[in-house]
Amino acid sequence: MDFSIGELSKRTGVKVPTIRYYEKEGLLNAPIRTEGNQRRFLQADLERLGFIKHCRDLGLPMPAIRDLIDLSQHPDRPCQQADRIAADQLKAVRQRIAHLKKLETELKRIASCCGDDHTVADCNVLKAFGDHSLCRDEH
Repeated sequence: MDFSIGELSKRTGVKVPTIRYYEKEGLLNAPIRTEGNQRRFLQADLERLGFIKHCRDLGLPMPAIRDLIDLSQHPDRPCQQADRIAADQLKAVRQRIAHLKKLETELKRIASCCGDDHTVADCNVLKAFGDHSLCRDEH
């Protein structure tokens, strides 16, 4: 069974321009072309695109996805490289979470700076957004 690019998009939830981008970047194999020059993708392409989408949903950068695809082409290799990629991504996610928690704390403090009795001229929220030195912690 083969699929048009539109069908591939519907089945995976990946937009057509993104599919074309992945094809251009070599993450997807060049599709079969019909006599009318329409792209036709195979089941393996659908599966690969699903893999890429899931990797992107997990926040993996394109070089890591490229490495994982390359690794998947060599089933006899040890999987330490895949483990390292997953561990690196976990570390990056934890760093982003720590940063977001700092932002949350600071925004919570800023949002509680004013009451209903302040005017814009005396707005502590606007002052805090305008002057980083008014923040309690580095974020």
